[in-house]
Amino acid sequence: MAQGQAARATREAVPPVSRVAIIGGGISGLAAAKQMAAYDPVVFEATPSVGGVWKHCVYRTTRLQTPRPDYEFSDYSWKNRDDPSFPTHTEIVDYLEGYADEFDLWRYISFESKVVDIKLLGGAEAGFTELWSGTGKAPLRGKPMWEVGIVTGDSNTVQYYKFEFVVMCTGKYGDVPRMPVFPPGKGPEVFKGTVMHSLDYCKLNEEETVELMRGKKVVVVGYKKSAIDLANECAQANQGEGGQACTMLVRTLHWVVPSYSIWGLPFFLFYSTRFSQLFYERPNQGLFRSLLCRLMSPLRSGVSKFIESYLSWKLPLAKYGLTPDHPFVEDYASCQMAILPEGFFDMADRGLVRFKRASAGWCFSENGVVLDDGTKVEADLVFLATGFEGKEKLREVLPKPFRDLVVGKSSMMPLYRGTIHPLIPNMAFVGFVESVSNLHTSELRCRWLSGLLEGRFELPSVMAMMGHVAGEADAMRRTTRFYRRHCISTYSIHDSDGMCADLGSATLRKGNWIAELFAPYNNKDYKEQ
Repeated sequence: MAQGQAARATREAVPPVSRVAIIGGGISGLAAAKQMAAYDPVVFEATPSVGGVWKHCVYRTTRLQTPRPDYEFSDYSWKNRDDPSFPTHTEIVDYLEGYADEFDLWRYISFESKVVDIKLLGGAEAGFTELWSGTGKAPLRGKPMWEVGIVTGDSNTVQYYKFEFVVMCTGKYGDVPRMPVFPPGKGPEVFKGTVMHSLDYCKLNEEETVELMRGKKVVVVGYKKSAIDLANECAQANQGEGGQACTMLVRTLHWVVPSYSIWGLPFFLFYSTRFSQLFYERPNQGLFRSLLCRLMSPLRSGVSKFIESYLSWKLPLAKYGLTPDHPFVEDYASCQMAILPEGFFDMADRGLVRFKRASAGWCFSENGVVLDDGTKVEADLVFLATGFEGKEKLREVLPKPFRDLVVGKSSMMPLYRGTIHPLIPNMAFVGFVESVSNLHTSELRCRWLSGLLEGRFELPSVMAMMGHVAGEADAMRRTTRFYRRHCISTYSIHDSDGMCADLGSATLRKGNWIAELFAPYNNKDYKEQ
């Protein structure tokens, strides 16, 4: 039930001492606020609006890569959920604002409140105990554990507030761009043109983007979703007389998908049913499942080749030298599969998008870029679609020694149930695990976290949780070469089962065994009764 902006009364004042702080007003922050409403949480959002990356880190043509029914809260449906098109970023923000309206979440949010510092009250030794936070259960015990420093609006004054528990929902994307490093004399300082990270491009309106790219020789560095969307917008801006081609520098190839249909079969059949996920390795699985996975290896390989055959037939990958040398499942298991924008390869066929392999590296020159094989590409404008350093946002605000614990040996955040760092007390992290539907992943984790705060279950020992986290990293390492991303796509149902079991909820959510095995799981299956 949409309300006018004037009716959205936000938090006017933050008490000096509160129970729960939630940092970030994106998808995860809103889900956390709804699940923890009983504690009157304080949501600190650095910008003037909710939506996170969907509000502040998208291009004008950016769309979701997931169908609407697979990207909705369990208790709040899309009004047009039968629309087969992928939602635009403005539709997603509208949906999130409607969610905040529905559950009156605005009253918890303090906008333009940037977290700049977090201090642990009582000393760092509180994090190094046999049980998480000392007891491993019910962390809300009436004693503040963290002090959060906030800068509001244009003020330079840091105001501190105390909380018993902090939920970090700052996300993996936006804010801190990942910048390539070059030897002296080979970086952007020698280039006579303009260099811009995709994060800065997101801040421009449509007129400004067209003016920036029209008639320019543009190079886009990258070949993931943001790079592909950016190259597509460049091609659109350069249609017609005077237009120039956009060149993509492709260092690592990944499989791209035109739609969620493979040889006429729905994509969910291959990876999103309980039956299909039986054949893929799970973290910390027993001997029987390990043997089953080994026996089913030919079937897994066959499914991947079946999908690859369709993509190679449907898309001109061979024509442009864009066929990856690794199986499709490795991209799916690491959440790196990208859905192509409509008409992308049509633009390439018209000469508006070109591709250059830069697998050995590249550097800047005075007039463009130079690949390590000596190939020169002239450019007026170079876009760096090289991703973000989301974990750096955490390091910037967390105190020592915790900032040094953010990344484990596997380069993933060591999070038990994708939420709790075993060595950081009374703090949770939501939105740092990826799946086919990050919204579902975050919502269920927030529900699990609420159960932990309520004392509905106890956590294992710190050592046991670290072992569980290591098991997830090992499973990723055996499934894909891109294991540094914490992605649960091939065992997402098993992951949800674990959280449901902790909460004392049913793990089998369908009405009969046929549906249980062969129907896809989505958020509606986890609606609270």
